Amino acid sequence: MLKQRIITAIVLLAILLPALFWPSPAPFAAVALVLIAAGAWEWGRLNGLAQAGSVVMALVCLLLCVLSWYAGLLERPLPVLWAVAGGLWVLSGAWLIRGGVAGWPKIPRAVRLAGGVLGLWVAWLAVAQARVIGINFLLSILLLVWVADIFAYFAGRTFGLKFTKRKLAPAISPGKSWEGVWGGMAGVLVLAVAWTFADRALQAPVPSFYTRLAQQGWWLLVIAAVFMAAMSVVGDLAESLIKRSAGAKDSSNLLPGHGGVLDRVDALLPTLPLAMMLAGIASP
Repeated sequence: MLKQRIITAIVLLAILLPALFWPSPAPFAAVALVLIAAGAWEWGRLNGLAQAGSVVMALVCLLLCVLSWYAGLLERPLPVLWAVAGGLWVLSGAWLIRGGVAGWPKIPRAVRLAGGVLGLWVAWLAVAQARVIGINFLLSILLLVWVADIFAYFAGRTFGLKFTKRKLAPAISPGKSWEGVWGGMAGVLVLAVAWTFADRALQAPVPSFYTRLAQQGWWLLVIAAVFMAAMSVVGDLAESLIKRSAGAKDSSNLLPGHGGVLDRVDALLPTLPLAMMLAGIASP
């Protein structure tokens, strides 16, 4: 398993890194498009569609993204879209977690399928537009999720249930603790402050997500960092809830040793549009 994970990670990095650092944002947007389409295929399977239906889901998502690209949406400000998508993620995420595993099948399948495709489309549009803005900006958002996950893991392992007597969501993800959430938030705060100072010291031509927030006040940076770390947990829990409802351990086996695409991007689905929303608010 470890060997598979390492090989898959190396292959993914060999594809993603050249695309990310290519002078044009087009290669990265194209790679992200393929991954998002694969995620839509997984979404169909998790919601009871057969192979043909899941392929249709992937094609619909692919078509939405391509049409958006063709229409020039990657270069246009989309404040209303980010606000609506971000607001829906906050409300629906809280509602889903409150309803638990048993609540997911009660939602009409057509609504679940449409919501998943739209969520994946918005996430692709957000990550592609973030790359158009600049590599520094995009990386600062991606690393937020990864740092939150790493700090949460180690904080949970070290301090789990030592300060609280209840786990975060035992029926959805038994391994998560409140101490892990707090550790993830602390890690994101450290990252945000360090990245802001590094931007200023290096006079980064393209401000990071954190620098944009800090320009409006450190109070906004702190609130946004904690909020984004919390929403990354919401994305993780939402996918775990859906997999449990479907009786699946992973969203698929597309990434040997890592599960599926949705397993890798679940925390990014809410944080990407929310980051674009907050960055738009913080822009002078």
